[in-house]
Amino acid sequence: MSDQAQIVDTLLTLAAERFGRDRARLSPGDDFFDALEIDSVDAMTLLTAVEERFGVEIPDYEVQDVRTFAALAAVVGRRL
Repeated sequence: MSDQAQIVDTLLTLAAERFGRDRARLSPGDDFFDALEIDSVDAMTLLTAVEERFGVEIPDYEVQDVRTFAALAAVVGRRL
């Protein structure tokens, strides 16, 4: 499994646990707003959890247009 695949897998698991969703129903290309049924406030709590999990700090401007788990994983990967 590549580093990117591991990041995606961790993001999907983290999101599923945080928002009470079935991990098996989430995929990298999903729009996390739609898949998790969240709003922008929930997305910020997800981002905080991601930062804590990976030990990185992600400026808001880097995730402003990010909507999929794969795109978020790319941002995280650049910060690691």
